[in-house]
Amino acid sequence: MKLSTGYVRASGYAHKVRRVLFALVRRRVEPKEVVRAAGELNQRIFDRLVEMKVDKADVIRVTVPFSIRDGQIVWDYENLEIEVYRREEEENLARAMEEVEARERELEERIKEVEEVALRLKELSEELLERIERLKEEHTSLKIKAEE
Repeated sequence: MKLSTGYVRASGYAHKVRRVLFALVRRRVEPKEVVRAAGELNQRIFDRLVEMKVDKADVIRVTVPFSIRDGQIVWDYENLEIEVYRREEEENLARAMEEVEARERELEERIKEVEEVALRLKELSEELLERIERLKEEHTSLKIKAEE
């Protein structure tokens, strides 16, 4: 099994770990064991966050595999992953997303303009074809009158 917190502020990871773990092992492990295992994992995460100099306002995502043996949760700490998204990076990302969204809106407007031109060209093309057909009809009727 694998626990994944999803994206959460570093200041709130411990509560999220506990909630997710309770949901994952419901009816398979005693609640006291969930509390013990969550506390153990949270201490390990805290130590790593301190080593990584993670600010409490940064966003993190924790994933760690685990197994259940004899009613106990056993963490696979070798595969503990902590992704960190720094607050400063978030602001840069937010600005970049705004720019992307603005460019997408501009692209949509330009596509709409081109579509309108294409529609007008189609209408003009149809009008030209109608006029050509009328000219052919007139030419054919003139030819028939001349032959009579």
